Amino acid sequence: MRERFRVWETIVVHWGDMDALGHVNNARYFTYCETARFRYFGEIGLAELGEGGRYGPVLASASCNFRRQVHYPATLEVGTRTSRLGTTSFTMEYAIFLAGTEELAADGSAVVVWLDYQAGRSLPLPAVLRERLGALDSPAD
Repeated sequence: MRERFRVWETIVVHWGDMDALGHVNNARYFTYCETARFRYFGEIGLAELGEGGRYGPVLASASCNFRRQVHYPATLEVGTRTSRLGTTSFTMEYAIFLAGTEELAADGSAVVVWLDYQAGRSLPLPAVLRERLGALDSPAD
């Protein structure tokens, strides 16, 4: 499964990530995916496509499947990829592994919409963004 991902982010689990039951709190997984998503955005140079902050990405939905408990101390590796390109959005996938292993701790997805922030409406994905996503991954249309 790791071979499906080309962009990786290493996450060190902190003591404060734990909940009262002694494992990583479920909300922290969304933060881990967020960190990985912005790493991915950096890889494709997404920030330069927003025309001075007028346009850009917005998270429309996010999901996470919890596969195994993670306890402090731990190091995780989050793989991120684009799996689908739509007209105004793209779908990202995440896989969270215990570092250096094939042990999947969680996986999930997110739909990212390209938005005109001032107008508050979606816009077609810029051609250059589609090209960059296609060059990094091979998403389905």
